[in-house]
Amino acid sequence: MSTVAEVTTAESRQEETTGTMQLVSFRLGQEEYGVEITKVQEIILMGEITRVPQVPPYIKGLINLRSTVIPILDLRLRFGLPPQEPTDETRIVVLNVQEKTIGMIVDAVNQVLRINREQIAPPPPTVGKVGRECLTGLVRLDGRLLILLDVDKILVDADQELTDSSATTDTIAE
Repeated sequence: MSTVAEVTTAESRQEETTGTMQLVSFRLGQEEYGVEITKVQEIILMGEITRVPQVPPYIKGLINLRSTVIPILDLRLRFGLPPQEPTDETRIVVLNVQEKTIGMIVDAVNQVLRINREQIAPPPPTVGKVGRECLTGLVRLDGRLLILLDVDKILVDADQELTDSSATTDTIAE
C-alpha cells in the first residue's frame, strides 16, 4: 500500500510542468477545505490523544505515531467553530510543514483532487485579515466551493503557541 507521500513524490514532478496541482479535500462542518497533497504525510484514524496542560484549547495534545511524538490540533476550534464529538468519519491529517510534523483533526476526508492552477481565485477582500492570512485561494468545483488553506501559516502559528506555552510552563517551574 502506497502512502500519500509516495504517490505525491512521483506526481509532483509532473505537476510542476503541467500547471496542475493535487489537493486533499476535507470537511469541517458544512464547508469543504483543501490542502496541497505535497504537505500531507498521511491520514489516520482518531486515536488516543495525550492532553498537554496550559495550551490553547484548539491544541488537543500529543500522539505517538510510530515512535514520533507529534502535536495534534483541532481545526474546528482553531477556526472558531463549535466543538464536535469525533465520529466514524473523523480523521487526523498528518502534515509536514517547515520540517515539522503536526496533525490536524478534521470532520471527514473527502478525496484527492487534481486542479489547474488557473482555477484558483484569490480570497475576496471582504474576508477579515485573520481569515485571509490562512487562505491561499478558492476553487469552484461542480457547483461547490473549495477553500484552499495555507497550512504553513495555520500550523506554524499553532506550533509557536505550543512552544510559547511550554516556555511559560518552564519559567513557572523554575
